[in-house]
Amino acid sequence: MLTRRTAICTFLTAPLLANGAQAGTRRVYAVDGWAIDGTDPVAYFHDRAAVAGLRSEAIRWRGARWCFRTAANREVFERDPHAFAPRYGGFCALGVAQGVLAPSDPQAWSITDRQLFLTASQAERAVWLSDPATHIAHADAHWARLMRG
Repeated sequence: MLTRRTAICTFLTAPLLANGAQAGTRRVYAVDGWAIDGTDPVAYFHDRAAVAGLRSEAIRWRGARWCFRTAANREVFERDPHAFAPRYGGFCALGVAQGVLAPSDPQAWSITDRQLFLTASQAERAVWLSDPATHIAHADAHWARLMRG
């Protein structure tokens, strides 16, 4: 059954993948090569906010450039990037739970079980937060298939 949400995600995802908006890999959603649209992934945990990173503090990881607000945040990320990078490569976690790769909004985020999740909008964030355990289980079930292509 094709839901309105799935149809929207599919519509948005096809040009995203065809136009190479990701940095040469499907593993990280990175518009123009910048993961999380230049937002500092460590700041979500330390500042509890989406904070713009500095390009002067950027590194490459998993085919994308990741920005950080400070050199200290960059160093923290470099020691354990998996602890700070968003799950599902920063794609919309709700989309992944529905079996599609869709863009995310760095402002529509949540942390569950010490893991960062991004969604496409604040409305989708609210849906995600209504039952994160179920959504995570569904997203985990789809993730490997989505990465294969």
